[in-house]
Amino acid sequence: MRKLVWLISGVAIGFVAAHYVNQSPEGRRFFEEIEQGRREFADAVSRGYHNRGAELGSALNDVEHALNNLNR
Repeated sequence: MRKLVWLISGVAIGFVAAHYVNQSPEGRRFFEEIEQGRREFADAVSRGYHNRGAELGSALNDVEHALNNLNR
């Protein structure tokens, strides 16, 4: 239970500190850079997920085609 209290306290202190940092122009730029990096990372993960899905779909089509040729 003590660890949970420390965790919640740390999160609360982090939010308060982020709020104060975000009030300055430098702090806003800092958080904008973090947000841009997060967005780029999320986009890269999404692209990779969709590309891999397309690769697996293509491989599945190749297997189905090969199986159909065996049945002839």
